[in-house]
Amino acid sequence: MEQVVISLAVEDQLSEAVLKKILRIAEDRFLVTTCYSREGFGYLKKNIAGFNNAAKGMPFLVLTDLDTSECPPALIKEWLPYPKHPNLIFRVAVREVEAWILADWKGFAMYIGISNDIIPADVESIKNPKQKLIELTKKSRNRRIRESIVPGSNSDAKQGPDYNGALITFVNEFWDIKTAMENSISLKKTVKAVIDFKPVYSVQ
Repeated sequence: MEQVVISLAVEDQLSEAVLKKILRIAEDRFLVTTCYSREGFGYLKKNIAGFNNAAKGMPFLVLTDLDTSECPPALIKEWLPYPKHPNLIFRVAVREVEAWILADWKGFAMYIGISNDIIPADVESIKNPKQKLIELTKKSRNRRIRESIVPGSNSDAKQGPDYNGALITFVNEFWDIKTAMENSISLKKTVKAVIDFKPVYSVQ
């Protein structure tokens, strides 16, 4: 099968790691050239029209969080109120990419050192997955991971000093996507969209 050269656009480094792990499921079918943003959803929303237009020449895979939006179709319609180019894979994590991480209950629980039965079964119903992940990590028996992910008691930060680093390590080395897919519909649909994707270079 011919290799597909593709560009990514994400909110942050953690989302980039998650997308690259998903792409590896396709067994080296994709070659990532550039990853845009890491500057939050505002950048993606502002530039989605440009990514859609650029997809005429090179496929783009864009991932954003649903956050407080009603549902993925509503968010996509709001951001892209005109026809989506076939080479643009536009996916939405419900409600945040952290939910996809928590969807591998056993793997994440083992990584941070907690009991997996305290992780909510329906991860996509968690209103603030990032905050939930931090709350769970507070119970961790692993001091290094706890101090990396959880903000200090006297800190105004919303996350620990190595939040992304600790979670990227989990994603790269331990995250079981197949297990996570069973517990997250939006992740399952994203993986299917990637596997089924066929570039259409002739479409203008």
